[in-house]
Amino acid sequence: QVQLVESGGGLAQAGGSLRLSCAASGRTFSGYTMGWFRQTPGKERDFVATISGFGTTYYADSVKGRFTISRDNAKNTLNLQMNILKPEDTAVYYCAARDSVLGTTSKNDYNYWGQGTQVTVSS
Repeated sequence: QVQLVESGGGLAQAGGSLRLSCAASGRTFSGYTMGWFRQTPGKERDFVATISGFGTTYYADSVKGRFTISRDNAKNTLNLQMNILKPEDTAVYYCAARDSVLGTTSKNDYNYWGQGTQVTVSS
């Protein structure tokens, strides 16, 4: 069982930056693939970025070059550095964990979810 708690959301101006963090419980954090997803009201939860248990990263085209996902296995922490923010990045951002070292972009493959943190980007 893994518990995930996101932090770092808030309000930013377009062009600005925010850094999200996700604290994970459990002793086998390094064995999980971790991901970030986001959701706006009335829409599906969309893939943002993932980092596999091997450290391989993959990004949605909409954030590629602006967002960076990273993990600190010693601290059981997942991060998402978000730069050059755009109003369309406004969403609730969710941290997710998959009980496998193999990466995936499908939300259906993730076993555990955090409660989400709101990110709002003003124009």
